[in-house]
Amino acid sequence: MAGAPAAPAAEAAGASDVTFTGAKLLIAGFLLAMANFVVVLDLTIANVSIPHISGGLGVSVTNGTWAITSYAVAEAICVPLTGWLAGRFGSLRVFLLSLVGFGLFSALCGIAHTFPLLVVFRLGQGFCGGPLMPLTQTLLLRIFPKHMHPRAMAMWAMTVVTAPIAGPIVGGYISDNWSWEWIFFINVPIVIVVFFGLFTMLRGVETPTRKLPIDVVGLGLLIAWVASFQMMLDLGREHDWFGSPFIVALAVIAAIFFIAFIIWELTEEHPVVDLKVFRHRGFSAATFSLTIAFGTYFASVVIIPQWLQTSMGYTATQAGEAMAFSGVLAVVASPFVPKLMQRFDPRLLVFLGISWIGMCAIFRTSWSTDVTFWTISWPQLVQGIGVSLFMVPLTTISLASVRPDETAGAAGIANFGRTLASAVATALVTTTWDDMSRANGADMAASMNGAQRTMEQLQNAGFSAEQARQTLANLVAGQGTALGTVHVFALCAVLLFIAACTIWIAPRPPRGAKPASGGH
Repeated sequence: MAGAPAAPAAEAAGASDVTFTGAKLLIAGFLLAMANFVVVLDLTIANVSIPHISGGLGVSVTNGTWAITSYAVAEAICVPLTGWLAGRFGSLRVFLLSLVGFGLFSALCGIAHTFPLLVVFRLGQGFCGGPLMPLTQTLLLRIFPKHMHPRAMAMWAMTVVTAPIAGPIVGGYISDNWSWEWIFFINVPIVIVVFFGLFTMLRGVETPTRKLPIDVVGLGLLIAWVASFQMMLDLGREHDWFGSPFIVALAVIAAIFFIAFIIWELTEEHPVVDLKVFRHRGFSAATFSLTIAFGTYFASVVIIPQWLQTSMGYTATQAGEAMAFSGVLAVVASPFVPKLMQRFDPRLLVFLGISWIGMCAIFRTSWSTDVTFWTISWPQLVQGIGVSLFMVPLTTISLASVRPDETAGAAGIANFGRTLASAVATALVTTTWDDMSRANGADMAASMNGAQRTMEQLQNAGFSAEQARQTLANLVAGQGTALGTVHVFALCAVLLFIAACTIWIAPRPPRGAKPASGGH
């Protein structure tokens, strides 16, 4: 990252000496993609398992969310530090050590017998997993020939897109059929295979290193504001947001340390995060567009399974199956994106891709409690085309906009923005969804006609007065939640169209521009 201007350039210069071909390239590329996949998978695999984890370790479901929060906080802190670590110790060395740490802490999470231990091990898992995401990108670009860099980025982008979808599916199936410990244990054999495969194949692919000063103050400020902000987002809903002094305190701490972080990093000679890259219009526009688009897209990954399980009677496994279609066309279409980038303006592809996802969100505004499995599934299927169209071109636009010596810092910030956007979108959308659902339910209850007649019909059918009242209340709540879901997707559509239009602020990248090596 920042403070390592020589590393990316040297890395790019030597890339041609270590590129792979044939079966070796295919196998190494697959193993690197799997490393990224398993790390991103762990962002969502625990979401549907929280009730099982909480019950197994004897804590409330509210406290159980710390199993998610701890991982997200640690990962968000480590992602922007990857460039500095790679410049100081070497990309391959940091990657392999992080991979070992991720596998070790995954195993420890599975054998944790108390909840505090699980939280500590999840922190370790997040700290080790954070560098793996950008470093898989770096190593893919290093082993792929330059003319195949767009394909390498397409492969990397698909793991980012499909893993959050696979998380609820795998987590739901394991929770329903096995034991929650296995959502962590399944990482271990994957890590072992990936580690030994890449340890053998990537010898000689190490990047140059140099002694870099440590921006201790910047690092401390980064940890303080990211941790406070992430905790505020994850715990706000359970603590009534700013009605809670605890949440207010977290917000104040995050704001103060964020402002101090910005000032320090802009004036530090060797900043831990090089914020000066935002002076490039193309990078700023692409990062802003990516942040909004991916955050809004990720919010649907959270909202739809929750709605299906809480209101539609789906099990965790069934909800995961409904979401599984999202990755199908994304994977099918991604190999064609690099060729389209050679023929068309990448900004146009981004605009069309994000707008297509916005149209899918508009279609979801027609949903009701009567929707079938396939009505839910087919928008998930077709939006995959849009996802494949915007992820890779956005990477190209952002990295083509900065100087070669700024590539590492720029890519780290972009990855950090995407990670943080997922957390922000999840917190804001779930809160908005809950508030809208409650408000809609209250409005429906106040204006409902024939409630007494319905109560009488239920009692004549054998329900007690209390059972009839509760049945009616459940029906109203279900309709209110369905309306809340529709309203959230209408809001998502607006945000997606804003993100689609934002990309036109960026200048058109040079024809034939490719994601640069060294992107951490």
